Amino acid sequence: MAARRDYFDGCGAAHALDLVGERWALLVVRELVLGPKRFTDLRAGLPHASPNVLSQRLRELEDAGVLRRRRLPPPAASAVYELTEWGQELEPVLQALGRWAARSLPESDSIKVDSFVLSLRTMFHPELAADADTTLQLVLDEQPFRVRLAHGELDIERGEVAGAAATVRCSPTILAGVVYRGLPVADAQADGLLEVTGDPAALDALIGAFRLPEPLPA
Repeated sequence: MAARRDYFDGCGAAHALDLVGERWALLVVRELVLGPKRFTDLRAGLPHASPNVLSQRLRELEDAGVLRRRRLPPPAASAVYELTEWGQELEPVLQALGRWAARSLPESDSIKVDSFVLSLRTMFHPELAADADTTLQLVLDEQPFRVRLAHGELDIERGEVAGAAATVRCSPTILAGVVYRGLPVADAQADGLLEVTGDPAALDALIGAFRLPEPLPA
């Protein structure tokens, strides 16, 4: 394994980069913000990271105390990686970086599930959802998420929910287009790219709760 590189600088920001500044490290953290994952799940979320590099980053982050590896009990009996409490404190850091970078972010025709869900947490504006009170089930690339939008608060996490006002099935890329780029829901439905069951107003409330930062001047 390659020797770890340090900045040898007493600044807190430099030490943070010593811990999570290597390529792919913060994206590994991003993939674990919403809960534990197996190595194969991490590979699916970071397909351009080689298995060797990903393994190295996991070891480094585990040594730093950012994440831990544990084995699930039978019948699963598989190993998963999860953030420590200290590692979980990096979510606001990721959100701040996301808001900052969104001012120059180019449009993309592909966004992964966890990246999109974290973007919802990042770009949520409470004042835009002050009157909202609804629950949705999002199924993004067959992965279910519970979404609770209530009086200026957003709660979104993995899992199924009973009695949702609406269920939305699509890819994260399509929903990102609807939420952030003004893609009409009706157009996505007509193209067979998005399915809504239940109350369409619940989806409208969700769409209206997000706003991107102003882009940088050309």
